[in-house]
Amino acid sequence: QVQLVESGGGLVQPGGSLELSCVAPGDSSDSVHITWFRQAPGKERGGVVCISRDGGQTSYATSVKGRFTISRDKSSNTVYLRMNNLKYEDTGIYSCAATRKYCAGDQQDYEAWGQGTQVTVSS
Repeated sequence: QVQLVESGGGLVQPGGSLELSCVAPGDSSDSVHITWFRQAPGKERGGVVCISRDGGQTSYATSVKGRFTISRDKSSNTVYLRMNNLKYEDTGIYSCAATRKYCAGDQQDYEAWGQGTQVTVSS
């Protein structure tokens, strides 16, 4: 079973940058696609960006396109989310999740979740 461990996040000013990491230890990490979700205060959790199991395909929500970059390092079983030009509306809890259906829209299709990490954009 895939297990996910997140790191990164914190407090940043508008226009600043942060990088989140999602580590999937173990041999099963190559078999799953990863999606980063965001839950803003008072809102439902929603998908932000996806990366395929081989890293060859990525998909971004319109709100983050051009500012966020997802990448995958197979040697360390780590997925990175680089967030640039952060805006107030990027504030929320970010969670990575593993699925065997690329960029699955139904959260029931995700078999493992990270613990979540807080990102706060504030001046």
